[in-house]
Amino acid sequence: MDEKITLHYDVPGDDFTRAGAASGDVKRALKALGISPQVIRNVAIAMYEGEINMVIHAGGGQADVEITGDAIRMVLADQGPGIANLELAMKEGYSTAPDNIRCLGFGAGMGLPNIKKYTDEFTVETQVGVGTTLYMTALIK
Repeated sequence: MDEKITLHYDVPGDDFTRAGAASGDVKRALKALGISPQVIRNVAIAMYEGEINMVIHAGGGQADVEITGDAIRMVLADQGPGIANLELAMKEGYSTAPDNIRCLGFGAGMGLPNIKKYTDEFTVETQVGVGTTLYMTALIK
């Protein structure tokens, strides 16, 4: 692929019925481009985890995706409360999700660890009271 494709999504907060819409759309776009199923799966998982985190913790946010011949770059940004202890948040099983969210089947503490696992590059910028931005890259192999 010689051209760059850019996609933008507004992720609404507190709306679990629309959570995953952006990752689903990106998944369809990657399939149409003939990207390998493994890369598509990894991108879909990472994007979905980021979206769910924005819905649960930040009141929504924005997702920007850039697809080039060698990589899919995703930036998910919110103006939520930020992550007070990023090191702890990166540990599997750690969650700050409230009980009402856990009752819905979310909040298992696997969001950030899964994003790290399913991307080739992952960086988090967060500031308490300001928000969080996730930078994720999946290489096209």
